[in-house]
Amino acid sequence: MKAPTKVLPKREEKRDYVQNMFSGIAGRYDFMNRLMTLGQDQRWRRQVVRLSKLPPAGSLLDVATGTGDIAYQAWQRRPRAQVVGLDFAAGMLRVAQTKFAETPLTFVNGDALHLPFPDDSFDAATSAFMMRNVVDVRRAFAEQRRVVRPGGKVVCLETTRPANMFFRAFFDLYFFYIVPALGGLFSAKSAYNYLPNSTVLFPPPDQVRYIMLSAGLKDVFYRKLMFGTVAIHVGTV
Repeated sequence: MKAPTKVLPKREEKRDYVQNMFSGIAGRYDFMNRLMTLGQDQRWRRQVVRLSKLPPAGSLLDVATGTGDIAYQAWQRRPRAQVVGLDFAAGMLRVAQTKFAETPLTFVNGDALHLPFPDDSFDAATSAFMMRNVVDVRRAFAEQRRVVRPGGKVVCLETTRPANMFFRAFFDLYFFYIVPALGGLFSAKSAYNYLPNSTVLFPPPDQVRYIMLSAGLKDVFYRKLMFGTVAIHVGTV
């Protein structure tokens, strides 16, 4: 099955489009994530936290934290750690701050391409389902490398179209037809038209590995999950 082509925002419009879109769906974002992934997204996020190798009293930056789930899981795993969640969508930050008001987590407004932190500020940086939404993937990785101390990890969770043709056909049917329909029922159909289609233009895992290396990361590898529909990418500063 060939993936349908949708009109995606132009490069110069993408930042504002993504910012407004995520603020608009923030209230139903957690519900839709659980629904779309059959509850698997939380397990993937736990793997991201484990692969970050965060020291017991270390510091972690979760970029495009959304509603804060990775930040929270990192704190649960390392209660003595300093964990910061960053997002540029005000609606997402409001949800995260409300969800985790009783925790020591810190949530800040900021842009993944211009992180508001000095060099070598954190022991690890993570992101989930962010990279396909930025206008410059290499710069986003380079910024995370900049703020992570030498030896620290940069970990990225992202969707990818399966290489296997059978699973790709199922992926296309599900993400390009069923997910938008679910989005129309429970959230915003336009957002859940954009999100699957953004996957089509995002580089496959081998190319993401090259981008991470070109951004200055070392020992880069990835793991595919869920029949090759999701990949976790890991690099060392």
